[in-house]
Amino acid sequence: MHKKTIFQRDFILVAIGQIISIFGNQIVRFALPLYLLNKTGSSVLFGTILAVSFIPMLLLFPIGGIIADRLNKRNIMVILDFSTAILIFLFYVLSGKIDIVPLMAVTMIILYGIQGAYQPAVQASVPVLVEMEHIMQGNSVINLISSLGSMVGSVIGGILFSIVGLEPILYVSVGCFFASAVMEIFIHIPFEKRKTTGNIFVTGFNDLKESFVFMFKERPVLWKASLIYAALNLFLTSLILIGFPVLITQHLGFTLNTANRLYGYAQGVLAAGALLGGLLAGVLSKKLKSRASPFLLIGCSLSMLIGGIALQTLKAPMAIYSILVIGGGLLVALSTVFQIQIMTNLQILTPKNLTGKVISCVICICMCTNPLGQFMYGIVFEKIGSSAYLPFYVSGLIMIGISIFTRRVFHGIDQLIEQQT
Repeated sequence: MHKKTIFQRDFILVAIGQIISIFGNQIVRFALPLYLLNKTGSSVLFGTILAVSFIPMLLLFPIGGIIADRLNKRNIMVILDFSTAILIFLFYVLSGKIDIVPLMAVTMIILYGIQGAYQPAVQASVPVLVEMEHIMQGNSVINLISSLGSMVGSVIGGILFSIVGLEPILYVSVGCFFASAVMEIFIHIPFEKRKTTGNIFVTGFNDLKESFVFMFKERPVLWKASLIYAALNLFLTSLILIGFPVLITQHLGFTLNTANRLYGYAQGVLAAGALLGGLLAGVLSKKLKSRASPFLLIGCSLSMLIGGIALQTLKAPMAIYSILVIGGGLLVALSTVFQIQIMTNLQILTPKNLTGKVISCVICICMCTNPLGQFMYGIVFEKIGSSAYLPFYVSGLIMIGISIFTRRVFHGIDQLIEQQT
């Protein structure tokens, strides 16, 4: 039997399809909320729509995992990319004809919902396409490519949005999703159809039950690690998702076009941080142990504390912007290493017939705090006025405490992996 590596044809096609799809996704997910923020000037509305958009994605992650384990993963990717192209085209047709706020809300909800069903299929394809000893490298490659697409998409999206507005971005996005769907048609992902018992609802319920029983009874370290990552998303990731666009476009004193462009550059730096994190995870894949995770989380926290210090002590807008962006890039780099490590440990500790479902449940737990954090920070930045540094201090210190008190969870993961291998 031919030994699989991360360089085999089908894995490469999955990766290339991700570049195109994520680029199209990133430029439209960058432009749509920023367009709304520019039109309304309301950080509460901005945060609320982003928070509401996350909810269907969270609900669809478990369903996406069930589908990924029971249907051909290639077909899932193709259908959902075509569906996203149609969604963005419909937004273009309807914009200007109906109120932008409900149109934006519905579009973002469906867009994020599609991603909730899409990502489990991509993640579940990695252990099918590569050998176990290459899983962390495979995850790193997927993450690197995702980060590259996000980085380029953010920078180009920011430049296009500040120069030509929203419409050309919609054209490019539709083209990307269509091209990605066509490319994915030629991917072959091994698939063995499983028998179903009862109707689709009974089958789905049994699959979810099986996943949660595995996580809570057989591998409890998985849900504990998921909750720690959920805390990271609540206190730090949500802070930069809401805080950065609001601070850059409304608090630092830049003109609107300059602020939009600078926010695009900031998003590019964040994506570059994810790229760096993916590279580090790949390079350190043989040496990096889970017991190093608390140090990664403390590093994430310190990167936000530095941003708070800059907001409190510095006066020059560009200096504050630079420190915030560098701190955000460091946060994303370290959290990406942490995320890849969690996903790799999950794939190693989970039977292949449960991988898609368990991945989706873990992602659901990890991401469930995103809408809460976005809604919370939307209100905070609307009310806090000149004390914008306070959320950076509070969130950073809370996360340092969590990192210290949960270190035993990561030692337990290392012990389980050592026993299994």
